[in-house]
Amino acid sequence: MPKMKAYATFDLYLADQPRKNQTVIRALRKFVKRVAPKLQESVKWSNGCWLKGKAPVCYVYAAPTYTQFGFIRGSSLEDPKKLLEGNGQYVRHIKVHTVADIDEKAFGALLRQAMR
Repeated sequence: MPKMKAYATFDLYLADQPRKNQTVIRALRKFVKRVAPKLQESVKWSNGCWLKGKAPVCYVYAAPTYTQFGFIRGSSLEDPKKLLEGNGQYVRHIKVHTVADIDEKAFGALLRQAMR
């Protein structure tokens, strides 16, 4: 099994992602800063992540054909638009293919819930 890459900063993580994913990750980064300015950027599990204190709240993951915008406790979030995918015990994500896929109202509602 390949070893996970280690990144010292979110910027280094971002720079190492495919160009298509970088565009979406930059847009999600701006979105998170606007909606949840108190969250701290970090890298966890070789992915860009936002923390509340030491607790991870949400993350980005660069998949080959999309970018995941995920929530660590996503299974507990109310999701009236049924955007969240995944079937693990806790984590849920949204597949974001382009910047236009970022539904600021719906994503913002999920992010604000996740921060509680």
